[in-house]
Amino acid sequence: MQYRVALRILGLLLMVFSTTMLPPLAVAWWYGDGGDAAFFHSFLISAGTGFVLWLLNFNARRELRLRDGFVVVVMFWTVLGSSGALPFLLSEDPHLSVSDAFFESFSGLTTTGATIITHIDDLPHAVLFYRQFLQWLGGMGIIVLAVAILPMLGIGGLQLYRAETPGPMKDSKLTPRITETAKALWYIYLSLTVACTLAYWAAGMNAFDALGHAFSTVAIGGFSTHDASIGYYQSPLIESIAVVFMLISGLNFALHFVAVRRLNWRIYWRDEEARVFLMLLAAVAAVATVYLWEEGTYDSLGEAFLSGVFQAVSIGTTTGFTTAQYHMWPGFLPVLLLFVSFIGGCSGSTGGGMKVIRVLLLVKQGKREIVRLVHPNAMIPVKVGGKPLPENVISAVWGFFALYVAVFVMMMLAMMALGLDQVTAFSAVAASINNLGPGLGDVGSDFASLPDSAKWISIFAMLLGRLEIFTLLVLFTPAFWRR
Repeated sequence: MQYRVALRILGLLLMVFSTTMLPPLAVAWWYGDGGDAAFFHSFLISAGTGFVLWLLNFNARRELRLRDGFVVVVMFWTVLGSSGALPFLLSEDPHLSVSDAFFESFSGLTTTGATIITHIDDLPHAVLFYRQFLQWLGGMGIIVLAVAILPMLGIGGLQLYRAETPGPMKDSKLTPRITETAKALWYIYLSLTVACTLAYWAAGMNAFDALGHAFSTVAIGGFSTHDASIGYYQSPLIESIAVVFMLISGLNFALHFVAVRRLNWRIYWRDEEARVFLMLLAAVAAVATVYLWEEGTYDSLGEAFLSGVFQAVSIGTTTGFTTAQYHMWPGFLPVLLLFVSFIGGCSGSTGGGMKVIRVLLLVKQGKREIVRLVHPNAMIPVKVGGKPLPENVISAVWGFFALYVAVFVMMMLAMMALGLDQVTAFSAVAASINNLGPGLGDVGSDFASLPDSAKWISIFAMLLGRLEIFTLLVLFTPAFWRR
């Protein structure tokens, strides 16, 4: 392991991250409602710490190996989340405990969107902006942005990209150079953010709310500048815009790149993962609409349709926006929506969950095993988009699923041991590891009622979900540290 190289990169990245304190500092000065001191001091602490790490390891200049990439990614997300908690610790409004500050920071950066803050409408503008900005930065992955910057500093970025990028197939690049790939992803991400901001603003949001909600929509985060989330506006147009951009952000960003470059929008439907993603959400939205109408939850079919579609897309893409207290909906509907979040968005998207492609491969593998019971000697490849996949990809997906279930069960049991009821424990872990946000039971609205130890379990689950389990858990294996 090249520890000094990792620490040098960590120092550089921490200095870059410290600049994220400057925009909310400017917002604090603009609105004059407090928070400027907290962000200024946070900037100095983060930048100073990063500078010291970089200076002490200035001469450590070697190419990163895959093993080093995993360490840097995990170290950076851990340190980044800790640094991101500084404004919450130093701020007077809200003045959070250590556990609450870390929870809010990691929830934002991992785009989980769970919160422990109540009375959000009364927060200073700087804090509101910072929460939204954290999600935007975490959505595409600051490491991917760093991939575009590090080569200019003499540090290769391929291993960071492979460790950070979501999905079971991580070696595909949109462009021949990894730096250009990162830039392409960020150009698309930035363009979607601008388009979403303008759409919200044109639909009636003020400029501040439009930008803040665009940050969390494109990042599939779910933080809002209001306690009532998107439901605050009571606007079918705003809800429809949110649905469109949540769907776009839940698709593989590589598809956006290819579709724009070739000016061919049929590419989306040709992609099997995208088709399954869209059809699954359409089916869940239809079930939710019919059930809400039949149960009399809404007076008209139109209201039931809008609420059903919005919550199906919001929960299914793991965004976590709400227009109603979906955890209070009748019958099986809340549980159905929560289960859909386990599937999540497409690989290469800003969504959470296990990813559609993994679930699709699990289903195809299951069907293959059933056929093999009848034809035990048959050679039946698993295909996606008409192309057979290597067996090592199938094995990796099964390994991911097994680890996912095992870790989920252990964290749920730990939550229950702390005194949480079964529904709250199950949904708290699900909402955290799937980077969803709102859960059921006591965490239907927020996580404020959880004991501190349960919040730290949730933070660990958020990191597991954001780094897709393997990237984090591999550091706990003896083989990783063996020479």
